[in-house]
Amino acid sequence: MNLEAITFDLDDTLWDNGGVMHRTEHGHYTWLDAALAEWQALESAERFAARFPLEAFVARRQALAIAHPPRRGDFTWLRQRALTELLGEYGLAKEHAEHWAQRAMERFMELRHEVEPHPEVERLLTGLARHYGLASITNGNVEVTRLALGRHFPVAIAAGELLAPKPDPRPFLLALSHLGTHPERALHVGDSWEEDALPAHRLGMQAAWIGPDDRSLPAGIHRLSHVRELPELIDWLEARD
Repeated sequence: MNLEAITFDLDDTLWDNGGVMHRTEHGHYTWLDAALAEWQALESAERFAARFPLEAFVARRQALAIAHPPRRGDFTWLRQRALTELLGEYGLAKEHAEHWAQRAMERFMELRHEVEPHPEVERLLTGLARHYGLASITNGNVEVTRLALGRHFPVAIAAGELLAPKPDPRPFLLALSHLGTHPERALHVGDSWEEDALPAHRLGMQAAWIGPDDRSLPAGIHRLSHVRELPELIDWLEARD
C-alpha cells in the first residue's frame, strides 16, 4: 500500500480524556461560582452554583444542542451560550452575563489543555511526520496548536466548529484535501467506532480503531488496543501489494 497521510482523532486516542474533562468541568464551574461571589461581595445571598448546580448547566447544554442541531458539535458555543443564559436567569445584566460566561470559558480552555499525551506519542508522531502528512480531526474543542505536540500537525480540523462533526465525511475530506492526497492513500486513527472507524472506512480510508471489544471487523478496519501499536500496523499495511 502506498500510504501518504495519517489523520488522528485526539481525545482518548493520543491521551486519556476522562480525567481531563472531569477536572475541567468541575474546575471552571467552581472558579466561576467563586469569582462571581467575590465580584458581588456575596455574604447571605444565594450563590450561582447553589441556584444552578453543575447538573443544570449540563442539562442546558443538552437542550441547546437539541434546539440548535447545526451547533450540536460546537461545544465551545454550546457551553458559552448555556452559561450566558443561566447567568442571565441568575439576575445578571446582559453585558455582565456575557462577560462572566466569556471569563469562565477562558478558564475552561486553560484547564482543557492540561492534557498529558501517552508517553509513546511524541516519538510516534516525530517518526511518522518524516514519512507521512499528518492531520488531526477532532469533535472536541482542544486547540491542538496550544499543545506541544501540535507542531506535528500542519493540518488541524475542529469538526464541531465547521458545524460538521464526525461522522460527517466533510472534516475527513477537508483534512485530506489540505494534505494533498486521497482516501485510498490515507489511514485514520481513532477510538470511536461511530465517529472514527466507520466514516473513515466509508470514504475508502484504512482505519485503525482503538477499540475495547472483539466485534468482527470489515476489511479495512484494524483493531488496536493502544496507539503505541500503530507502527506495527503501518508496517503491515505498507508491505501489502
